[in-house]
Amino acid sequence: QLFLIDGHALCYRSFFAIRELNNSKGEATNAVYGFVNTLRKILREFEPTYCAVVFDAKGKTRRQEKYAAYKIQRPSMPEGLISQIPVIKECLKAFAIPIYEQEGYEADDLIGALVKKAAQKKIPVVVVSDDKDLYQLAEKSVSFYSIRNDEIRDVKALEKRYGFSPRHITDYLGLAGDSSDNIPGVKGVGEKTATQLIQQFGTIEDIYKNLSKVAKEAVRKKLEADQDTALLSKELATLECDAPVRLDLKALSVGEADQAKLFELFQRLEFKRLSLEYAGKSTEETVLKRTQLQDPKKTKDFIAKAKAKRKLAVYLDRAADSLFAQMYFNIGTEEVFLSGPDHLEDFAPLWTDKTLVKIVHNSKEFYKELLSRNVSLKGEIFDILLTGFLLQPGRSDYKPADLAWKFLDQPVSEHADGAQQAYAAFQLYPVMSKELKAHSLDELYRNIEAPLAYVLAQVERAGVCLDEKCLAKLGQKCQSRIDELSKLLYKEAGEEFNLNSPKQLSVILFEKLKLPVIKRTKTGYSTDEGVLTKLAENHDFPLQILEYRQLAKLKSTYIDALPKLVNPETKRIHAGFNQIGAETGRLSSRNPNLQNIPIRTELGRQIRKCIIASEGNKLLSADYSQIELRILAHLSGDKNLIKAFAEDQDIHAYTASLIFDEDIKKIDYHKRDTAKRVNFGIVYGMSGFGLSKDLGISQTEAQDFIDRYFLRYPKVKDFMQAQIQHCQEKGYVVTLLNRRRYIPEINSKNNAVRQFAERQAINTPVQGSAADLVKLAMIDIQKALEKEKFVSKMISTVHDELVFDIVLKEEKAMVALVREKMQQAQ
Repeated sequence: QLFLIDGHALCYRSFFAIRELNNSKGEATNAVYGFVNTLRKILREFEPTYCAVVFDAKGKTRRQEKYAAYKIQRPSMPEGLISQIPVIKECLKAFAIPIYEQEGYEADDLIGALVKKAAQKKIPVVVVSDDKDLYQLAEKSVSFYSIRNDEIRDVKALEKRYGFSPRHITDYLGLAGDSSDNIPGVKGVGEKTATQLIQQFGTIEDIYKNLSKVAKEAVRKKLEADQDTALLSKELATLECDAPVRLDLKALSVGEADQAKLFELFQRLEFKRLSLEYAGKSTEETVLKRTQLQDPKKTKDFIAKAKAKRKLAVYLDRAADSLFAQMYFNIGTEEVFLSGPDHLEDFAPLWTDKTLVKIVHNSKEFYKELLSRNVSLKGEIFDILLTGFLLQPGRSDYKPADLAWKFLDQPVSEHADGAQQAYAAFQLYPVMSKELKAHSLDELYRNIEAPLAYVLAQVERAGVCLDEKCLAKLGQKCQSRIDELSKLLYKEAGEEFNLNSPKQLSVILFEKLKLPVIKRTKTGYSTDEGVLTKLAENHDFPLQILEYRQLAKLKSTYIDALPKLVNPETKRIHAGFNQIGAETGRLSSRNPNLQNIPIRTELGRQIRKCIIASEGNKLLSADYSQIELRILAHLSGDKNLIKAFAEDQDIHAYTASLIFDEDIKKIDYHKRDTAKRVNFGIVYGMSGFGLSKDLGISQTEAQDFIDRYFLRYPKVKDFMQAQIQHCQEKGYVVTLLNRRRYIPEINSKNNAVRQFAERQAINTPVQGSAADLVKLAMIDIQKALEKEKFVSKMISTVHDELVFDIVLKEEKAMVALVREKMQQAQ
């Protein structure tokens, strides 16, 4: 059998069937993944003797020359798919599957020509397509494989489906037309009528020869009016089976795939499972010997070996209860040593050896384990997780085995155990060390990320105190208001309904209360926050819904959840801080997210007040003043912006005085607030459209504000344009301390995608540099706290704010120390 695959049809199907699949560089890979899997399925299940993939060629086709409107309504190919077509062709070359494409002809014509030539050689053909245009080729030796339905369709199946022989498909399309190809057909003749006419008369030509025999007068008149169009439509639908293609059976023979090339391709695309299948003998998974360190002699011998190697990889394999169940050690051999958590102290000679490099994954958790057992750790710590994040900030997984697959071309099993992780970590150390230096990330890692892991371990261990009684009272008050709002909303709606159901709310708002529809979705009318906010300008009901949602969310997220997170032993909440959560380098927190407690609402402020100091202590909060705008002033070198900060001006009032051309003393709240939004909007690359929505003004007015801003701060505009240009040329932007963020979408032809990427290119150097500065301050403060033996502790960070639990006798010293270190972080 010869399998002929409709290439573009399979590309489109794969692209839309699989959403949001990208590699760590941000390159779309969904179409490639779907295409390759379908191809592999065909090769595996049908074992064809011959196979080819047929593509549409660029340029004008013969049909477009005959009929200019042919396919004119079709949208252009999505950009995310365009970029994947060359990669798909690379994959086909590696699979040794030939590609057919011919200028002036569509893929369907080439398939038709190949089918006819195969028939002459008595070779049965299976066409892989769901396109009904191709069914005209159906005969005893030509069938079709439907990817959508996963079934083979022969002549009989098609005849049963359409009610006539598939050779009449062209007549059918000539009558009923085809909206997907913009084939007009006969106006007013649908699929049902077309089928009846073909069943009665046969071809279009036969129908027109017997026009007087068409029973229904209305149908007869339609056919008379559109005879030329019907014949043209049939001609457009008829395949040009004389297209100049050669059936080379030797070239079409399914042979051996290029294993090495496919492995390289799938690795690049980050198709882990596929790459493992094509890993050659040279990259076969290493068989590891596992040795238990159960007696003191074995432990002593292992310690001596590790000291001699000067490098040691340690992987902590955690059980579900979050206490690690096993330690895996590797020193570069194919032997992995195992020890339980109770023997952690037995390896003190390794932990305290300053000359021994400890290669770990997630050093923060490693520090916490050692600190909990009062075991000190000295010497260099090389963290595979953090280095992986710095080198490839867009990845979803940073376990050693996954990184080994990327950096070492080493295949690892889908579910690598601790022994394989430890072995991979040891192998990665020299390669990733070299990569850090090659990308100028070594200093960022050694001066910020590596020492910060230790600081965050201390912060997480310290935890925060919660005033549970205060929170309980707040919960009662909040529930009371929620109940009050619910009754009020039910009364106004005239019935009870699920307040948390967008669908039910939509019915009440737009069908019962007849409020104006702001935005439609695929499933009905939108009731998102933006819609409700707009409606709330003139109606109380949506305003009350907004209040209800806000209260319900805060209650479930914080008031109800926080007490459940209190550790029964320490009586404190120990939130986790994530170093690899944001590509800008900003820290995030979870369980709970202490950084998201709102401060703009009264309830949010009340919840924050329930985070309290230890008994007898105080909370100290130190917050950078306008850190991102100060960073912007530094990066842009704008004289006016620098002057404002140098003179310790209120930056928002100062900006207002410039853009409104008024004395700073005359600036009122409204003008200051407008300038504030412009200031921060600029940092986030906001457009005139975005600012107009934020301020509730026309786009023209918003753009005028932005233009006046740039007139007063011209260097800021230069900086923004320089960042976009740098990103377009290099594919990434950097912070002051050289943190990289890759933004491949910067050169997108899709306007919305490109503009979003441009905003990221502007914002990342500013926000990322601010994040790095905060991290430096945290490191310096923790060093000082330990050096001076302070009892006070750093317990949290909220973006540009640091929070401390301080003993009263250290208050004055702590205020001075924190201010000094934050102002002079380096």
